[in-house]
Amino acid sequence: MTTRGDLWRFDAVELAAAIRTRRISSREAVGSHLDRLASVNPYINAVVDPLAAEALAEADAADAAVRRGDPCGPLHGVPVTVKINVDFAGRATTNGVVAFKDAIAPADSPAIANWRRAGAIVIGRTNTPCFSFRWFTENDLHGETVNPWGRHITPGGSSGGASAAVASGISALSHGNDYGGSIRYPAYCTGVFGIRPSFGRVPAYRPALKEERPMTAQLMAVQGPLARSVRDLRAGLWAMAPGDARDTWWVPAPQDGPPPPRPIRVARLPAPGASPSVVAALDRAQAWLEDAGYAVETATTAPSIDQAAELWRMLVGNEWRLFAMADIERLGDDGLRAVVRAMAELIPPVDFATYLKALAQRSWLLREWSVFLEAWPLVLCPVSDAPPLPPAADQGGVAAMERLLRVQRWQYAFNLLGLPGIACPTGVEDRVPSGVQLVAGRLREDLLLDAAEVFEARHGRVLPIDPQG
Repeated sequence: MTTRGDLWRFDAVELAAAIRTRRISSREAVGSHLDRLASVNPYINAVVDPLAAEALAEADAADAAVRRGDPCGPLHGVPVTVKINVDFAGRATTNGVVAFKDAIAPADSPAIANWRRAGAIVIGRTNTPCFSFRWFTENDLHGETVNPWGRHITPGGSSGGASAAVASGISALSHGNDYGGSIRYPAYCTGVFGIRPSFGRVPAYRPALKEERPMTAQLMAVQGPLARSVRDLRAGLWAMAPGDARDTWWVPAPQDGPPPPRPIRVARLPAPGASPSVVAALDRAQAWLEDAGYAVETATTAPSIDQAAELWRMLVGNEWRLFAMADIERLGDDGLRAVVRAMAELIPPVDFATYLKALAQRSWLLREWSVFLEAWPLVLCPVSDAPPLPPAADQGGVAAMERLLRVQRWQYAFNLLGLPGIACPTGVEDRVPSGVQLVAGRLREDLLLDAAEVFEARHGRVLPIDPQG
């Protein structure tokens, strides 16, 4: 017999079906997740803007719609969380910045509007680092988010609040975004699934902005979901993806592409700098994929990851130097200022001609990868060369930042290219999750989600968990 106390353990898809068929009510589902939030959030600080009263009122409206026989969207009545760096009508888009605590958004960003049109009910908004520009989630306005597995490792960033909320059962489905690894790294650190969609797949726009975003943010930052199950990830992605005229980059592409030849070839990229635990996770992932019928081979002729990573650093670093450094020095917190000052020492300034040549080089690299992915529809590689790091591992000056940029290159290299990637958990040892990354050709999220089901079947379910000491 299902009780309200059990519902926070359910998948989002399971909740939607139970609400639609009146086996449970949305109010029961939302209430259960709000109870879970009240129980665990004081320990982990994942949700920094709870919306209990508003969520319960929306749940009552969702239940009334079911009773009337109204059409129900795929997430009808399902409690979710969204990141506090996107616009949510009537609430402050703080982005972890003290000065933005009263920056009220006039309307929803497209990804949030799409989820709400699909029936999702937002029960709270999740934490992010200051200006959402660290792989660690803490800021002077909202404080630090703690990994549910324990304080010895970070929940990741910048979607660290989102990953902690999903891993701990506050929500089955959470919104995140990814400019340099901000969905995949938090998913990796907490042992959940997280997908960075292709550039153009999910519409993005901030109604509160007074001017357009810099070019790298337009080309490399995307919106996407984190979840404990692949079916929730799939449902969350496609509910988030419908077009919005405010995003001029959105692509009206089908959810599924043409089936590749069987067996599907998977290129395992060499990772000579990876730690032994990361290599073990890759070995495990390869064995699981091969057992499921995929053909996995080490690919020594793949285009350069390091070249793509270097281009991302140069383009993003110089845009931040030009457009954001003054605001960070004036409005940022000490942690972010330390990060960007270290990056500024590592990434030399370039002139306009060099910047334009780098943008052109991006197209050349993407062409190389597109051709490679015709022969190898999937790529297997690390999320990071290191296991989940301790909190604030970016606060050791230039040397610490240099190491961090090196081990995290597997994330931001694919941001440069606009390719989709998914973080898949492979296990937990001594309260440290492990995982790998799969990458596919542009707009082939379907291949990633299908392959992720292999990991889910082999890995089993270990979440949600109670916060650990």
